[in-house]
Amino acid sequence: MATVRDILSKKGNFVASVDQNATVLEAAKLMNDLRIGAVVVTDGGQVNGIFSERDILTRIVAAQRDPTTTRVGEVMTRRVAVCHPDTTVEECRGVMTRHRVRHLPVVEDNRLVGIVTSGDVLALEIHAQQTTIEFMHQYLYGMTR
Repeated sequence: MATVRDILSKKGNFVASVDQNATVLEAAKLMNDLRIGAVVVTDGGQVNGIFSERDILTRIVAAQRDPTTTRVGEVMTRRVAVCHPDTTVEECRGVMTRHRVRHLPVVEDNRLVGIVTSGDVLALEIHAQQTTIEFMHQYLYGMTR
């Protein structure tokens, strides 16, 4: 069964992160530049929270707060679901569904080592299904050249 480690071996360990003292504007610009939906809020490599597009919409725009003066630490999501490198992809999908999140920071020995997104999980599952279809086709119809 596929694990988070399998996903990270393909996509790498890069995680966009900010300090809790960064402004919302700084975090939003980073997210925009990297074309991502969330940044992990860290302190010395440990996960303190997560700041997402949803946080910008509900806690900044709808609350009419100034993104140039509001600190990420004031509006981040503090309770963060995380996973570990040996967590199965199926478990990740379940956690994402139950908690209604699209990003799971990957933690090992209390240190941030990667991030898995719903897109990563979907891509891995689609690849596995395509492989199964190809094997079934070969079994039923033989090798095609």
